Amino acid sequence: MTASTTATVRKTPIKHARHRRRDWRGAYRAFQQLVVDKENTALVFKISHALDGDAYKVDYIRLLSMPDGGRIAYERAELADKLIDDAYRASFPPGSVGAAYVNYLETEHFSVTGMIDESHKGIPPEEVDETHPYAWFYRRIRDAHDIFHVLTGYGRDALGELCLLAFIFQETHALGIAFIAAGGFLRAHGPAGWQARKAILEARRRGKRAAWLPGEDFERVLFEPLEEARRRLGLTPPLAYDAVPPDQRNLAVL
Repeated sequence: MTASTTATVRKTPIKHARHRRRDWRGAYRAFQQLVVDKENTALVFKISHALDGDAYKVDYIRLLSMPDGGRIAYERAELADKLIDDAYRASFPPGSVGAAYVNYLETEHFSVTGMIDESHKGIPPEEVDETHPYAWFYRRIRDAHDIFHVLTGYGRDALGELCLLAFIFQETHALGIAFIAAGGFLRAHGPAGWQARKAILEARRRGKRAAWLPGEDFERVLFEPLEEARRRLGLTPPLAYDAVPPDQRNLAVL
């Protein structure tokens, strides 16, 4: 490589090395659409992309400081590739995090590929699928979303999703996630409105007290007994969420 070529390479900007500006107007417009169409997961990704800035860059750097973080980052395994493998999913022992995860997906009629498709609708696929450590870390958190549901005990209902987002914000400090959770908090109403707000605030406290889940080896966690994993990770029961009547968990935040 010649000196001139070297200079050219060094001057080439790296997209993820720059600070990504936040698009508050775009996030607000997407949130207004989400209020109308609450099942449109692509809008959640769109809001996150508009406001998250450098959150996943910061979290990737934090991962490197974790006991297994260097190895996990070096291997850079795609969690989705594991989770869509039928033989791998069938290997989870009864009572494990993985078995509960598979049951959750089957009960809710979800799929890993469905989540990937929704992320591509909300964020340019070339960014999501980029061969870059920060993009890989983002995919890792995306693909672990339903594992977080299982570990935290939050359901698929509207309140459960908001509680999980409040929890994840404390784990990732991704502002887009906080924006959605805060919007749901402010919109809570009806007979269970105050209980819903209490549950969202509890979720944020749980996120502060729990272990840093993004630093966990998910492939190891999936084979742990569910209750043992929750104890090890400091995941106390979601008492405020459980106190909201199941038939009110959607109504209170719609």
